[in-house]
Amino acid sequence: MDDTKQTPPKYPQVAGALEIDPWLTPYASVLADRRASAQNWLDTFQENEGGILKFADSYKTYGLQAHPDKSITYKEWAPNAKSASLVGEFNKWDPDSHVMTKDPYGNFLITILPNSSNEYAIPHDSLVKIRLNLPNGSTVYRLPAWITRATQAPATETIDCNVYQARFWNPPQPYQFKHKRPQAHKDLRIYECHVGISTPDPKIGSYQEFTKNVLPLIRDLGYNAIQLMAIMEHAYYASFGYQITNFFAVSSRYGTPEDLKELIDVAHSYGIVVFLDVVHSHASKNTADGLNAFDGSEYQYFHGDGKGNHSLWDSKLFNYGKYEVLRFLLSNIKFYLDVYKFDGFRFDGVTSMLYLHHGIGAGGAFSGDYNEYLGSKSCIDTEALTYLMLANELIHSAGKAEDRNFVSIAEDVSGYPTLCLPAADGGVDFDYRLSMAIPDMWIKMLKEQKDDDWDMGKITHTLTNRRYKEKCIAYCESHDQALVGDKTLAFWLMDAEMYTNMSVLSPLTPVIDRGLALHKMIRLITHALGGEAYLNFEGNEFGHPEWLDFPRVGNGESFKYARRQFNLIKDDLLRYKYLWRFDAAMQKLEEKFKWLASDSWTYVSLKHEGDKVIVFERNGLLFIFNFHPAESYADYRVGVEASGTYKIILNSDRAEEFGGHDRIDEEKSKFFTTDLPWNERKNHIQVYIPSRTVLVLALENDPRL
Repeated sequence: MDDTKQTPPKYPQVAGALEIDPWLTPYASVLADRRASAQNWLDTFQENEGGILKFADSYKTYGLQAHPDKSITYKEWAPNAKSASLVGEFNKWDPDSHVMTKDPYGNFLITILPNSSNEYAIPHDSLVKIRLNLPNGSTVYRLPAWITRATQAPATETIDCNVYQARFWNPPQPYQFKHKRPQAHKDLRIYECHVGISTPDPKIGSYQEFTKNVLPLIRDLGYNAIQLMAIMEHAYYASFGYQITNFFAVSSRYGTPEDLKELIDVAHSYGIVVFLDVVHSHASKNTADGLNAFDGSEYQYFHGDGKGNHSLWDSKLFNYGKYEVLRFLLSNIKFYLDVYKFDGFRFDGVTSMLYLHHGIGAGGAFSGDYNEYLGSKSCIDTEALTYLMLANELIHSAGKAEDRNFVSIAEDVSGYPTLCLPAADGGVDFDYRLSMAIPDMWIKMLKEQKDDDWDMGKITHTLTNRRYKEKCIAYCESHDQALVGDKTLAFWLMDAEMYTNMSVLSPLTPVIDRGLALHKMIRLITHALGGEAYLNFEGNEFGHPEWLDFPRVGNGESFKYARRQFNLIKDDLLRYKYLWRFDAAMQKLEEKFKWLASDSWTYVSLKHEGDKVIVFERNGLLFIFNFHPAESYADYRVGVEASGTYKIILNSDRAEEFGGHDRIDEEKSKFFTTDLPWNERKNHIQVYIPSRTVLVLALENDPRL
């Protein structure tokens, strides 16, 4: 009888991570310590507040709260202030009429009883501020930190119109959600968008316009998730929403909070989940309408001295080690889940958060050496890392409480190991990370190389180079590539002729022909090989002919490029429709065959440098890409694992549908396997594959057809 006992792992809390990646073993204690830091906070929240979910419910007690008995309470954390009062239109800005009391924890509180008509004493949508008296004898006025509505001030001789004002949002008929939240899909196809630019007109678009005009387009394309950018209130429009002033207020420039709720509700009715681009990596340095120096100190929400300033972004950096800062940020996440019914978050600037050097300069040149992340000189900001673990714990715990799979996405370029492993395995617990190397690869190739020099091995390596068991979101271009100063794929391919030769009435030039063909191929190979989810920035699906540039001093405050010309896809005389239709075909094909599902399998059988051909199988489909600019191949031998008869289910060379050349007669194209191994697959078929064309094949008897 074998009575030997298996030795339990020394660090059981990270055993899963070590099993997945044994190269992490020398750093087991580091990983365990980092998880322990998060657990210590969770234990503290449990002891003090009844758990992280209740802790994050603080948005229900802090800030201005309207109660059924028509009373209003206001609670604000401002420990440095000596005294405070609530002022506004409701009391004619009288600093003596509503003086607040201060508790031992630095919170100021007040209850405002109903008025003589037994109505709320502060009218809905009226202006309010908190007046703080500081230890040095000075007085400052601030927008309540937890305010849920902030609007642009009217320009006067004494008020800058770029300064925002706080309003007490308490509508008599708040929006009632009508539709149940859908579950987040295991094969996410994400449409990244910005409400303000989502109109062909040179203006700021509204939530209502987006709901009416853009959501149906997203649904028709076949995307099952949208990622809303620039929603949290930011005083400077041209910051693309990355200089947040009011974290609990949604941007008023697009409409009201009730309008946004309706947008999300309608998206849910289409089966589309909605993610918020959450910016907790930094904050605006504004004092008049932001958090900076809120209570007169520089260290209330942020680090003091130089550590509290981001030199590149000219913004403030949170002190994630403070109890009340964690309350504010974690409650901010719960607020958007509960009040607006968002289904998840894309965390901006995770690389900046993770490292004390913020990914700037030499410190941001990541080689992949584990010492950069886990060694003694790794420069990890452990407090920020702990916050990210807590945020993910909150998101997933809130999901479990509602039987929902709320999603978290990390924007990280560093490749931090375990970022997307579950907490139970010792990971940071993000669901996905953005594969930021993929768009960089495409842009670099289009900028620096001729088609003949494209490296098939490099393409496949970049698309498949991701950590085992850590899910990635593949994309060719996001908002980063659309912004002025860069170029979208369509612009790199066709900018010389996009304004002159995109009409079907003009001859198909070599530039436009190449651009259309490669734009389709680049998107599909990224979609099918690059990750476990796919993302597209609005307009790029049809090759939008302009970059994105917000109104600012440098362009004369012009809205000319702060828009998306969806009208182009509706013009049957323009070739943009071909790119649009191909995008819809991609999304709907994935919806049917689920190649993005994390349990799908992939095998790359060919990456031929001379022929410029890439062949791979994923989840039962056969993908054949011929990137050669001139050579078409007849009877090209392609290895395939499963035997049977294959048929074409997607062909980028279709003329009427996708703007190709119709070089394949699909009705006569059936491919019978030969029982002869090829490229390490059990069988092979022989296929005609035209130049600059992608074919997707499926078994004729596939039940998913």
